[in-house]
Amino acid sequence: MPMNIEAPTKLAVGRVRFFGKHHGEVNCSAFSPDGQTLLTASDDGCVYVWETRSRRLLWRMAGHRGPVKFCRFSPDGRLVASSSCDHTVRLWDVTRFKCLHVLRGKRAALPRSHRLLCGLCPVLFPTFGLVSAGHQRSVETVSFSPDSRQLASGGWDRRVILWEVQLRLSLQSGHNVRLLAGHRDSVQSSDFSPTADALATGSWDSTVHIWDLRVASPAVSYQELEGHTGNISCLCYSTSGLLASGSWDKTIRIWKPTTSSLLFQLKGHATWVKSLAFSPDELRLASAGYSHTVKVWDCNTGKCLETLKGLLDVAHACVFTPDGKLLVAGSADAAT
Repeated sequence: MPMNIEAPTKLAVGRVRFFGKHHGEVNCSAFSPDGQTLLTASDDGCVYVWETRSRRLLWRMAGHRGPVKFCRFSPDGRLVASSSCDHTVRLWDVTRFKCLHVLRGKRAALPRSHRLLCGLCPVLFPTFGLVSAGHQRSVETVSFSPDSRQLASGGWDRRVILWEVQLRLSLQSGHNVRLLAGHRDSVQSSDFSPTADALATGSWDSTVHIWDLRVASPAVSYQELEGHTGNISCLCYSTSGLLASGSWDKTIRIWKPTTSSLLFQLKGHATWVKSLAFSPDELRLASAGYSHTVKVWDCNTGKCLETLKGLLDVAHACVFTPDGKLLVAGSADAAT
């Protein structure tokens, strides 16, 4: 097996801490790279920034005009990206808690060389002579590349969009946006490979696409991982490049994307799988189902190590801190 051969230690649950100032359902949670700060995204349209240890609310970042579906820190810790039902992605400056950019849809004329592609590839460029430089429906997922210079977003318009992010915390002009087309239904999850040469996206078409980012746009190729019998709801890469996918079919699959091989199929959730997270040492995989529980799996054997309970309502998100000591789960009752 390709996993760490060490045996995982049992996860001790001492005290459950709640972060409860949300005014709507909690959809996502994410740690800063140093583990000192926690983000939560809520249906109340805000992203909350918390001090992890003290549970003190540092800032409430408002601006979205709809529920916030997803949020994530950039690996360098300088930016936060959030996606919303308002069709936009927002980039926030962590140090000033200020919105730097709103990435939204707009229509722009294509150069003549690109117009010729519209007739050859109507899926990639569905409207002759025009391309929409943003999402047209709810944006369900965002993810940063490991070097923090690219941002991927996907949503109900079946689009995956790659945005180039400059080191000066400013967005590149629209001609640098790459549109990845191929999914046949809503894109609900995404994650970059550790080497940044591939992007995994999961869709309600029940497939996972692995996009080869080494290929120049617009001819971006992808491989398709099939096997799930329900919507793909969450994805997570490990540090060594393994990929976990969770689905509405109540199962989790662990893949080796470089060979398109399935390593494990994990069964045990009574409801669909909402969130996944590898521990930093890759010995454990945590999964949150649409229920009161979070399961922890042994990545060497595929066996369920334990089932954690104690949430007030539906488990919506799970994540390990960078040191692997804490698991956080967001719940639907506005407490985290």
